[in-house]
Amino acid sequence: MIKFFQTIYTIYAAILFIGLMLVLGLFIVLPVMISEKGDRISFFFIRSWAGIWSFLSGISYQVEGLEHIDRRQPYIFIFNHRSFIDAPVIPMAIPQTLKALGKKELSKIPVFGWIVGRFAIWVDRTSTESRRKSVKKLVELLSKGKSVVVAPEGTRNDTDQTLLPFQKGAFRLSIETGIPILPMAVIGADEIMKRGSLLLKPGKVRIYFSEAISPPQPSETAILELSQKCRNRLEAMLLTHE
Repeated sequence: MIKFFQTIYTIYAAILFIGLMLVLGLFIVLPVMISEKGDRISFFFIRSWAGIWSFLSGISYQVEGLEHIDRRQPYIFIFNHRSFIDAPVIPMAIPQTLKALGKKELSKIPVFGWIVGRFAIWVDRTSTESRRKSVKKLVELLSKGKSVVVAPEGTRNDTDQTLLPFQKGAFRLSIETGIPILPMAVIGADEIMKRGSLLLKPGKVRIYFSEAISPPQPSETAILELSQKCRNRLEAMLLTHE
């Protein structure tokens, strides 16, 4: 019986998500098509999309640690990726305009891929050339003072481990550009959509930011050292707050 009501709720949430996307999609995309500086207007509508959907779906957010974010400073945000619900979490939690590194497969979703593609850099993780091009684009964005968000695990964590092994891209990027990394712990998203299931349920997502971590000087071990430091910080945040 519980699964039946959860199925009805999931259908309702999906229809609501698509409906809001169709209504607000043009307002999200048009400003950045006209001007690169239109991203602030676009993000207002992105947050409206995520906020209205979350409110009407019974999903709430608790954000702590915003004092660690200087809105004039670009960051490389990293987060633990456990659920597809992380997508609305990012614009709801981070008070900056930014771009995300996303799987190329998501770009193939009708309408959604077209809209989100304006604010994402798609990467084929099986292609070295695709990863190289994505890093180049991220460097260009960071040089313009734009923040980016990366899931360093590389994929959704469907295991019982706190974190999957980290990919090197975000940390190499930080060292090359000198842009600090800001860890972001997302807790509760996997309770709203449990791994191995497409069913949703209402709930609360808690997001915690820590102090930014400045990259070390380039060296043979710098990437590994930065990766390990960030992993330890994010893991500690998760274990402390879960």
